[in-house]
Parts: sequence; C-alpha cells; structure tokens
Amino acid sequence: MDTTRPTTQERGPELPPTPQTPSPPTEMPASSSPPPGSVPSSADGSADGSEDGSPQHRAGRARRGAGGPLGFIVDPAVDARRRRDLRRMRLVATGLLVFAAVVYVLTRGHGDGVLGFVNAGAEASMVGACADWFAVTALFRHPLGLPIPHTALIPRKKEMIGRSLEEFVSENFMREDIIRERVLDAEPTRRASEWALVPGHAKRLVDEVATVTVHALHRIPDEDVRAVIEHALLPRLAQEPVSSLAGGLLDQVVRDEAHVGLVDLALDEMRVWLVDNEDLFESLITQRAPAWVPTAVNDLVARKIHVEALKWLADIRNDPRHDVRLALDKLLVDLADDLQHDPVTQAKAERLKERLLSHPQVADTAMSLWASLRAVVISALEDEHGPVRTRAVKEVTALAERLLADAALRDRIDRRICDATVYAVERYGTELTRVISDTVERWDGKETAERVELQVGRDLQFIRINGTLVGGLIGMLIHAVSILLPS
Repeated sequence: MDTTRPTTQERGPELPPTPQTPSPPTEMPASSSPPPGSVPSSADGSADGSEDGSPQHRAGRARRGAGGPLGFIVDPAVDARRRRDLRRMRLVATGLLVFAAVVYVLTRGHGDGVLGFVNAGAEASMVGACADWFAVTALFRHPLGLPIPHTALIPRKKEMIGRSLEEFVSENFMREDIIRERVLDAEPTRRASEWALVPGHAKRLVDEVATVTVHALHRIPDEDVRAVIEHALLPRLAQEPVSSLAGGLLDQVVRDEAHVGLVDLALDEMRVWLVDNEDLFESLITQRAPAWVPTAVNDLVARKIHVEALKWLADIRNDPRHDVRLALDKLLVDLADDLQHDPVTQAKAERLKERLLSHPQVADTAMSLWASLRAVVISALEDEHGPVRTRAVKEVTALAERLLADAALRDRIDRRICDATVYAVERYGTELTRVISDTVERWDGKETAERVELQVGRDLQFIRINGTLVGGLIGMLIHAVSILLPS
C-alpha cells in the first residue's frame, strides 16, 4: 500500500459523483483490474505494484472519459494515437534490447578480435538498456511490481509535483517585474489602436459591444430591478440625510446663476398662458368682484389687470436685476442656508423626503423610468445605421488616431494597464496558482501516472534507445582500453 497518498481527512471530504454521459472506453485492456491474487500489469506488460482497486483509483476511473472539474479531459481519438506511438516506441526500444541480448549470446566466448568488441558492446548495451528501462519505468510505476524505494514517483509524489508547479508558476509568471516587462513590451495600447484603424474593425467593435449590451439589458429581470429599488436604493436614500446636500447644491446653483434659465422659461410659459387664456383670466377676476359693482366696470378692471400682468411679466423677463428676481434669489439663498444650518428646516426637509420615499407610487414611477430608459437605449443600440452606433464608430476611430499620434498618452495608458494587471495578480494570483496544486491533489495517483505517460512516454522511450546505443559504444571503448592497457 502506498503510504504517501493523502488520507480522506487530509484531502477533505470526497465530492459526490456527478452523472456523466457515457463515453467510449479509452483504456487499454491491459490496464483493467487483474484477477484476484495476480499482479496488476501496465499497458506494456510490465508489472505494477499500485493499488488498482483503491477507492481513489475507482473514482478516477469513473471520472475518466467525459472529463470533469476534478478529472482529466480525454479525447479518445488523440489518446488512441498517443497509445499507438507509445507502443511503437516501446517495441523499438525493447527490440534493441533483445537484439543486443541475441548478439551477446552469439558472440559469447569470443574475447579477441572484432567479435570481442561486438560482444563487449552488446553486453554494455544490455546494461544501459536495462538501467534506462528501470529509470523510465520508475517514474510511473514499480518496476516488475516490486516495491523498490524511490520508484512509482509520479503516483506517490503527485502532490509534491503539484506544489512545485504552483511555485514555478508563481515565481516565474506572477512577479511584478515580469508582468510589467511583458505588458510594456506588448504595447497593448498601440496594437489596439492599430487594430481599430483597420477598415471595418471599429464598426465591428461597436457592433459587438452594442449586441452584448442589448442582450444584457434584455436579460435583466424587472423583478430584480424592483427589488434593488425597493430593498436597496430607497431604504438607503431614506437613511441618508439630504438636507445639507440639497442646501449646498441649491446654494451653488444660485451662485452660478444656473436657475436663471429655469426662471426665464417659467416666465415665458406664464406669458403664453395669459395670452392664450385671456377670457379665462378675466372671468376669474370678475367672479371674485363684489356683486354690487357694475359688469362694465368689472370687465374694464379685468382687462386692465390682464394687460398689467403681461407688462409685469415682460418687465421681469427683460430686467435681470428686477426686484422679483432679486427677491427670488434671496429666497433661494436663505432656503439653502437654512437647509445647511437650521435644524427646524432640516427636520422638515427630512420628513418631506421620508413621506416622498415611503409613497407606494415612488417604486412604480422608478420602474416606469427604468423601462422607458431601457427601451430607448435598446432601440438606439439595435439600429445598425443609427446615430448612436455611427457616433460611437467615429469616436473609436478618433480615439485610435489620437493614441497613435500621442506616444506619451499611450505610455500612460500602458502603465495604467500594468498597474491594473499587477493589482489583479497580487490580489488573486495566489488563488489562481493554487488551482494547480488543488487540482493535482484531487487526481488519482495511478491515473495521473497513466495520463503523464501518454503525454511524454513516447519521448521517454528515446532515453532507452539512446541508453542502448551509447552503452554499446562505451562498452566497445572500455574493451579497447582494456586491450591497450598492459596486464
């Protein structure tokens, strides 16, 4: 039993198996569970001392094929090709070992002449081939099924391998200096600007952003928006004191004379109403006149009041320093000061705010505004040749041209990108690299060895081939040296 494999308590509770669609078998028949009492063997016929029936291995087998969050993603066609290549290279390496053994047997006893060199070379080739076979096999399993120390390294040391990979990525890819160097060398702002200036690319970018935005707006449920308004926005506004803020805003508006246009608009609308509703205005005046006053006098007085009202509004409209305007400005300034410093006025403003926000119609009004805004935005974005997309394309093109012409601006943006990337890596880099060790830790040991062997096993067979050839050459060299040296 492999004592280095983490126990259930060390690895945490096993996740429940998830249903998967059956996939074609990807394992060689030789890797299936052997009969009781026999020694499990690998795909190349070598014995294996791993626990083929362990719970971890059965869980790995169950995850194999369809892949999953904790297992391997398997492509049966690619695996079949890799197995063929691995088997072919194993046959070549084993064939050289057999050939060396045959040559050794045939030349045994001929210590002189050319056959002596051939015999020495064949003997050394067998030694090199066997030694390299042992080294390659020890990576993935126990050679001949014998629990020799420091063998089956990958199944036994997969957690250490995962941690080493995590440390390698952290030390070589998650360092601030490396990130800044790579980002600055890539010149993302310049390359993005050049891409945007290629004919059709700016429109393509705007079309993609518009499409994504439209899909996002369509997918926002109204009930979620209402929930945010009713349970987050309105309660938050109710808790926040607005009197001081409103007072400061009103004071700034008066100082900047931003309200003058609104006052002029109101005066214009009042004048238009008086002109269009002369009879109604005069009837309102005559209705409130004493009953004993003659009708002709009432009509004369009403017309005179109408004329004077129009003249009064015109005077206010044309005179920026009119007494009414100055009085209104003073009223607004006093109100702004009271909202900021008078507790009584502040309490009244807060009560007014609370009554307004607690009214049930507020949420419905906010939802109506949201629906109208969303409809307008969607309609504008869906029009491919509309003013919004056309203007967006022009702005993207103009921005790209400006960035290409301004090297200092490009450099500042690239450095901001570096800062953002470094911040993201420093904040989330540990979680990203930890995925490596956590994932490797959850893999089954034997399955990990088999998957790694499929990936690199073919190339490792060249070690056996080179060991056979180099061993033979060294054997002949040693034989030559032994002849040349005096006895």
